[in-house]
Amino acid sequence: MSDIIDLFVQREAERYSLHARHLNEQMVRLLRTIGFDRPYQRGSGQYLFDREGQKYLDLLGGWGVFAIGRNHPAVRDTLKQVLDGDLPNLVQLDVSALAGILAERLLSYASYLDKVFFCNSGTEAVEAALKFARAATGRAGILYCSHAFHGLTYGSLSLNGDAIFRSGFGPLLPECAEIPFGELDALEKALASHKAAAFIVEPIQGKGVIIPPDGYLADALALCRKHGTLFITDEIQTGLGRTGRFLAGEHWGIEPDMVLLAKSLSGGHIPVGAVLTRSWVFDKVFDRIDRAVVHGSTFAKNDMAMAAGLATLDVIESERLMERAARAGTRLLTAFEALATRYELIRAVRGKGLMLGIEFGSPRSLKLKTSWNLLETASSGLFCQLIVIPLLKEHRILSQVAGHGNHTIKLLPPLIISDADCDWIEQAFEQVIADAHRVPGAVWSLGKTLLGNVVRSRASG
Repeated sequence: MSDIIDLFVQREAERYSLHARHLNEQMVRLLRTIGFDRPYQRGSGQYLFDREGQKYLDLLGGWGVFAIGRNHPAVRDTLKQVLDGDLPNLVQLDVSALAGILAERLLSYASYLDKVFFCNSGTEAVEAALKFARAATGRAGILYCSHAFHGLTYGSLSLNGDAIFRSGFGPLLPECAEIPFGELDALEKALASHKAAAFIVEPIQGKGVIIPPDGYLADALALCRKHGTLFITDEIQTGLGRTGRFLAGEHWGIEPDMVLLAKSLSGGHIPVGAVLTRSWVFDKVFDRIDRAVVHGSTFAKNDMAMAAGLATLDVIESERLMERAARAGTRLLTAFEALATRYELIRAVRGKGLMLGIEFGSPRSLKLKTSWNLLETASSGLFCQLIVIPLLKEHRILSQVAGHGNHTIKLLPPLIISDADCDWIEQAFEQVIADAHRVPGAVWSLGKTLLGNVVRSRASG
């Protein structure tokens, strides 16, 4: 094969036609419809660069993968050392030194847990947790919350609170029950049957950046203890410093039976997921010599992934990214709250650290309300595209809606963003949201265009 960078450069302009022919054509249609088909050629830290060298600020962060930014030199150097070291990788009838070291480091952040199971992704971590919970308790039931997102493989999909992801893929895993997020009475009622192996919850729900009521997580944990049900926190998006603490659950002082990690643990390079659990749970799964390999994943403890995880933890600690996330998050949250006092389309602002959500809602004034209702009747959540599209087109800020049919724009920027980046964000959001309050105006003209695209798409589908 020719030099891989040369190959990328030679064929980069074909990326959308290649994907339309050989991969997901509907994704290409979506990107083109909303103007997100940008010719990105390079990524560095919190920034993306296109063919013309224009710089973009990435507030998506690969759905939370790039907590330490893209192509961090410390992680790249570590991975090069692994490649150059000719390490005895994936000797399947042996154990990995790097996996042991990474497990030790992770458990130092959650001293109440004892064991780690490594896998390749967040959804694999969820799948492992489900198996572990059933093996440990002898029960089959799994409780999850409305609006939850835990992944898209069959077990995790069975715990997905968004119907659009589940539709067409049933029947799903049996004995999984949905309860409202934040409602203790509903949880206690579901636990009372003593059939639930586990209750799995995101400390902050990603779909909408929904923060639990004060005391909810601690009280939910106490209820699970009372009824013999394992308490699992899905920290796949919230963990590793995202909210200003290593684990988001630390904000509420909880000590779950299992903690699930992935996304930013990879450093943005080699996928890795992890289940941190109590030893008694782990020992119920791997309970005899002949069951030593009863659950596993071929590439899970590969040296590149383990090294990437170790290097990522080093960066989080040495660059004090938890403190930086807390500080930048407080600044942006304060700025967005100030916007909410001036602009009626903003319904609420939520967040902890650099996991932030700006929720939009029906305005009071007649002209705005009429335009809003027109969009909402055609497609719920379409209004948010009138914010994210000009943010990208006019201000080169990459962001997106928190979920299908959702009215919240979610920000998951790298934890390394600077004060200058915060200035950029605040000024851009101010201008775009102000423009959205002008009827008629360019933003609402865009809305008419999107409406036309929605109608045509439904007609052709």
